[in-house]
Amino acid sequence: MIQLDAVSKVYPTRRKGAVQALARLDLRVEPGEFVTLVGPSGCGKSTVLKLVSGLLAPSAGRVTIDGETVRGPRREMGFVFQTPVLLPWRTVRDNVLLPIEMLGQSPGPHRARAEDLLEQVGLSDFATAHPWELSGGMQQRVGICRALIHDPAILLMDEPFAALDAMTRESLGIELLRIWEERRKVVLFVTHSIAEAVLLADRVVVMTPRPGKIAGVVSIDLPRPRAIDQQYDDRFEVAAREVRRLIEHGGEANGGR
Repeated sequence: MIQLDAVSKVYPTRRKGAVQALARLDLRVEPGEFVTLVGPSGCGKSTVLKLVSGLLAPSAGRVTIDGETVRGPRREMGFVFQTPVLLPWRTVRDNVLLPIEMLGQSPGPHRARAEDLLEQVGLSDFATAHPWELSGGMQQRVGICRALIHDPAILLMDEPFAALDAMTRESLGIELLRIWEERRKVVLFVTHSIAEAVLLADRVVVMTPRPGKIAGVVSIDLPRPRAIDQQYDDRFEVAAREVRRLIEHGGEANGGR
Protein backbone atom coordinates (compact mmCIF):
# COMPACT_ATOMS: atom_id res chain seq x y z
CA MET A 1 0.00 0.00 0.00
CA ILE A 2 2.82 2.44 0.88
CA GLN A 3 6.06 2.60 -1.07
CA LEU A 4 9.05 4.92 -0.83
CA ASP A 5 11.49 4.56 -3.73
CA ALA A 6 14.97 6.13 -3.37
CA VAL A 7 13.47 8.95 -1.30
CA SER A 8 15.74 11.77 -0.12
CA LYS A 9 14.79 14.85 1.88
CA VAL A 10 16.92 17.96 2.32
CA TYR A 11 15.93 20.79 4.65
CA PRO A 12 17.34 24.27 3.95
CA THR A 13 18.58 26.13 7.05
CA ARG A 14 19.92 29.63 7.59
CA ARG A 15 22.93 28.82 9.75
CA LYS A 16 24.18 25.41 8.64
CA GLY A 17 23.17 25.33 5.02
CA ALA A 18 21.21 22.35 3.76
CA VAL A 19 20.62 19.42 6.14
CA GLN A 20 19.96 16.05 4.55
CA ALA A 21 17.44 14.14 6.65
CA LEU A 22 16.97 11.11 4.37
CA ALA A 23 19.20 9.62 1.67
CA ARG A 24 17.75 7.28 -1.00
CA LEU A 25 15.48 5.49 1.44
CA ASP A 26 13.48 2.50 0.20
CA LEU A 27 10.51 1.20 2.17
CA ARG A 28 7.42 -0.85 1.40
CA VAL A 29 4.44 -1.37 3.73
CA GLU A 30 1.84 -3.99 2.83
CA PRO A 31 -1.96 -3.71 3.30
CA GLY A 32 -3.02 -4.39 6.90
CA GLU A 33 0.57 -4.36 8.17
CA PHE A 34 1.74 -2.81 11.46
CA VAL A 35 5.26 -1.42 10.96
CA THR A 36 7.31 0.41 13.57
CA LEU A 37 10.20 2.79 12.82
CA VAL A 38 13.09 3.08 15.27
CA GLY A 39 16.49 4.74 15.17
CA PRO A 40 18.58 7.46 16.80
CA SER A 41 17.19 10.97 17.29
CA GLY A 42 17.35 13.03 14.12
CA CYS A 43 17.49 10.06 11.75
CA GLY A 44 14.38 11.13 9.83
CA LYS A 45 11.65 8.92 11.34
CA SER A 46 9.14 11.75 11.64
CA THR A 47 10.14 12.99 8.20
CA VAL A 48 9.11 9.62 6.76
CA LEU A 49 5.62 10.03 8.26
CA LYS A 50 5.29 13.57 6.93
CA LEU A 51 6.32 12.44 3.45
CA VAL A 52 3.81 9.58 3.49
CA SER A 53 1.07 11.92 4.76
CA GLY A 54 1.78 14.48 2.04
CA LEU A 55 2.65 17.22 4.54
CA LEU A 56 6.14 17.31 2.97
CA ALA A 57 7.35 16.63 -0.55
CA PRO A 58 10.51 14.57 -1.15
CA SER A 59 13.61 16.31 -2.48
CA ALA A 60 14.23 13.26 -4.67
CA GLY A 61 12.57 9.90 -5.20
CA ARG A 62 8.90 8.98 -5.09
CA VAL A 63 6.29 8.22 -2.44
CA THR A 64 3.25 6.27 -3.61
CA ILE A 65 0.08 4.86 -2.09
CA ASP A 66 -1.60 2.11 -4.08
CA GLY A 67 0.68 3.07 -6.96
CA GLU A 68 -0.42 6.72 -6.96
CA THR A 69 2.15 9.43 -6.27
CA VAL A 70 1.52 11.35 -3.04
CA ARG A 71 1.23 15.05 -3.90
CA GLY A 72 -0.44 16.40 -0.76
CA PRO A 73 -2.57 15.43 2.26
CA ARG A 74 -5.04 12.64 1.53
CA ARG A 75 -8.37 11.70 3.04
CA GLU A 76 -7.36 8.10 3.71
CA MET A 77 -4.77 9.22 6.28
CA GLY A 78 -5.11 9.52 10.03
CA PHE A 79 -2.28 11.16 11.99
CA VAL A 80 -1.63 10.83 15.73
CA PHE A 81 1.00 13.25 17.01
CA GLN A 82 3.38 13.15 19.99
CA THR A 83 0.94 15.33 21.92
CA PRO A 84 -2.85 15.13 21.50
CA VAL A 85 -3.20 18.77 20.29
CA LEU A 86 -6.82 18.93 21.43
CA LEU A 87 -8.79 22.17 21.20
CA PRO A 88 -9.45 23.21 24.82
CA TRP A 89 -12.77 24.95 24.11
CA ARG A 90 -14.27 21.86 22.45
CA THR A 91 -15.69 18.84 24.23
CA VAL A 92 -14.11 15.42 23.83
CA ARG A 93 -16.81 14.41 21.32
CA ASP A 94 -16.38 17.61 19.32
CA ASN A 95 -12.59 17.17 19.26
CA VAL A 96 -13.09 13.68 17.83
CA LEU A 97 -15.45 15.07 15.18
CA LEU A 98 -13.07 17.87 14.11
CA PRO A 99 -11.64 16.02 11.04
CA ILE A 100 -15.20 15.52 9.73
CA GLU A 101 -15.76 19.27 9.81
CA MET A 102 -12.37 19.89 8.20
CA LEU A 103 -13.43 17.58 5.37
CA GLY A 104 -16.46 19.82 4.83
CA GLN A 105 -18.99 17.28 6.07
CA SER A 106 -21.78 17.62 8.58
CA PRO A 107 -20.75 16.08 11.93
CA GLY A 108 -24.28 14.91 12.73
CA PRO A 109 -24.21 11.60 10.82
CA HIS A 110 -20.83 10.78 12.39
CA ARG A 111 -21.81 11.26 16.03
CA ALA A 112 -22.71 7.60 16.49
CA ARG A 113 -19.29 6.56 15.20
CA ALA A 114 -17.61 9.05 17.55
CA GLU A 115 -19.54 7.59 20.48
CA ASP A 116 -18.56 4.06 19.39
CA LEU A 117 -14.87 4.97 19.21
CA LEU A 118 -14.98 6.64 22.62
CA GLU A 119 -16.64 3.55 24.07
CA GLN A 120 -13.91 1.35 22.57
CA VAL A 121 -11.21 3.32 24.41
CA GLY A 122 -13.16 3.56 27.67
CA LEU A 123 -14.13 7.23 27.40
CA SER A 124 -17.87 7.06 26.76
CA ASP A 125 -18.53 8.76 30.12
CA PHE A 126 -16.31 11.70 29.14
CA ALA A 127 -17.85 12.63 25.78
CA THR A 128 -19.00 16.03 27.08
CA ALA A 129 -15.88 16.73 29.16
CA HIS A 130 -13.17 19.15 28.07
CA PRO A 131 -9.49 18.27 27.54
CA TRP A 132 -8.31 19.87 30.78
CA GLU A 133 -10.55 17.48 32.70
CA LEU A 134 -8.67 14.44 31.34
CA SER A 135 -5.36 12.81 32.20
CA GLY A 136 -2.56 12.70 29.63
CA GLY A 137 -3.36 9.10 28.73
CA MET A 138 -7.05 9.90 28.29
CA GLN A 139 -6.22 12.86 26.06
CA GLN A 140 -4.06 10.63 23.87
CA ARG A 141 -6.96 8.19 23.54
CA VAL A 142 -9.08 11.08 22.28
CA GLY A 143 -6.34 11.81 19.75
CA ILE A 144 -6.49 8.21 18.50
CA CYS A 145 -10.30 8.39 18.18
CA ARG A 146 -9.98 11.65 16.24
CA ALA A 147 -7.52 10.03 13.83
CA LEU A 148 -9.93 7.12 13.25
CA ILE A 149 -13.22 9.04 12.97
CA HIS A 150 -13.17 9.27 9.15
CA ASP A 151 -12.18 5.59 8.83
CA PRO A 152 -8.75 6.11 7.24
CA ALA A 153 -7.00 3.23 5.52
CA ILE A 154 -3.63 4.34 6.91
CA LEU A 155 -2.80 5.43 10.46
CA LEU A 156 0.43 7.36 11.00
CA MET A 157 1.62 7.65 14.61
CA ASP A 158 4.57 9.83 15.64
CA GLU A 159 5.71 8.71 19.12
CA PRO A 160 2.15 9.04 20.44
CA PHE A 161 2.92 7.57 23.87
CA ALA A 162 6.35 9.12 24.48
CA ALA A 163 5.18 11.62 27.12
CA LEU A 164 3.23 9.05 29.17
CA ASP A 165 4.31 7.03 32.19
CA ALA A 166 5.37 3.43 31.60
CA MET A 167 2.15 1.79 32.80
CA THR A 168 -0.11 4.09 30.79
CA ARG A 169 2.13 3.64 27.77
CA GLU A 170 1.86 -0.14 27.96
CA SER A 171 -1.91 -0.13 28.43
CA LEU A 172 -2.44 2.25 25.51
CA GLY A 173 -0.17 0.14 23.32
CA ILE A 174 -2.30 -2.93 23.99
CA GLU A 175 -5.46 -0.86 23.45
CA LEU A 176 -4.10 0.31 20.10
CA LEU A 177 -3.39 -3.29 19.10
CA ARG A 178 -6.95 -4.29 20.02
CA ILE A 179 -8.38 -1.56 17.79
CA TRP A 180 -5.97 -2.51 15.02
CA GLU A 181 -6.95 -6.18 15.25
CA GLU A 182 -10.59 -5.19 14.73
CA ARG A 183 -10.04 -2.77 11.86
CA ARG A 184 -6.71 -3.89 10.30
CA LYS A 185 -5.54 -0.46 9.19
CA VAL A 186 -2.05 0.03 7.87
CA VAL A 187 -0.11 1.48 10.81
CA LEU A 188 3.25 3.22 10.51
CA PHE A 189 4.39 3.90 14.08
CA VAL A 190 7.47 5.90 15.17
CA THR A 191 9.00 5.15 18.58
CA HIS A 192 12.30 5.36 20.46
CA SER A 193 11.37 2.33 22.59
CA ILE A 194 12.75 -0.99 21.33
CA ALA A 195 10.35 -2.94 23.57
CA GLU A 196 7.37 -0.99 22.26
CA ALA A 197 8.53 -1.40 18.66
CA VAL A 198 8.85 -5.18 18.97
CA LEU A 199 5.65 -5.71 20.96
CA LEU A 200 3.45 -3.83 18.50
CA ALA A 201 4.87 -4.62 15.08
CA ASP A 202 4.77 -7.16 12.32
CA ARG A 203 8.13 -5.69 11.23
CA VAL A 204 10.52 -3.27 12.89
CA VAL A 205 12.34 -0.94 10.47
CA VAL A 206 15.65 0.29 11.90
CA MET A 207 17.08 3.53 10.52
CA THR A 208 20.66 4.78 10.48
CA PRO A 209 21.85 8.12 11.88
CA ARG A 210 21.30 11.13 9.60
CA PRO A 211 21.02 11.02 6.70
CA GLY A 212 18.48 8.31 7.40
CA LYS A 213 18.58 5.06 5.48
CA ILE A 214 17.32 1.58 6.31
CA ALA A 215 19.88 -0.26 8.45
CA GLY A 216 17.75 -3.40 8.45
CA VAL A 217 14.27 -4.81 8.98
CA VAL A 218 13.40 -7.32 11.69
CA SER A 219 10.31 -9.50 11.27
CA ILE A 220 8.57 -10.22 14.60
CA ASP A 221 7.65 -13.86 15.16
CA LEU A 222 5.17 -13.44 18.00
CA PRO A 223 1.57 -14.70 17.91
CA ARG A 224 -1.34 -12.27 17.89
CA PRO A 225 -3.22 -10.97 19.74
CA ARG A 226 -0.27 -9.63 21.70
CA ALA A 227 -0.02 -9.19 25.47
CA ILE A 228 2.45 -7.45 27.78
CA ASP A 229 3.83 -10.72 29.14
CA GLN A 230 5.10 -11.65 25.67
CA GLN A 231 8.06 -9.43 26.49
CA TYR A 232 9.37 -12.46 28.42
CA ASP A 233 9.10 -14.72 25.37
CA ASP A 234 12.48 -15.88 23.99
CA ARG A 235 11.42 -14.76 20.52
CA PHE A 236 10.81 -11.26 21.86
CA GLU A 237 14.31 -11.17 23.36
CA VAL A 238 15.91 -12.36 20.10
CA ALA A 239 14.10 -9.70 18.07
CA ALA A 240 14.87 -6.94 20.59
CA ARG A 241 18.58 -7.85 20.59
CA GLU A 242 18.66 -7.72 16.79
CA VAL A 243 16.95 -4.32 16.72
CA ARG A 244 19.42 -3.03 19.33
CA ARG A 245 22.37 -4.40 17.34
CA LEU A 246 21.17 -2.64 14.21
CA ILE A 247 20.73 0.65 16.04
CA GLU A 248 24.21 0.41 17.55
CA HIS A 249 26.11 -1.01 14.59
CA GLY A 250 23.94 -0.88 11.47
CA GLY A 251 24.03 -3.67 8.90
CA GLU A 252 21.42 -6.06 7.61
CA ALA A 253 18.80 -7.71 9.85
CA ASN A 254 18.34 -11.45 9.90
CA GLY A 255 14.57 -10.95 9.93
CA GLY A 256 14.28 -9.99 6.24
CA ARG A 257 12.57 -7.14 4.45
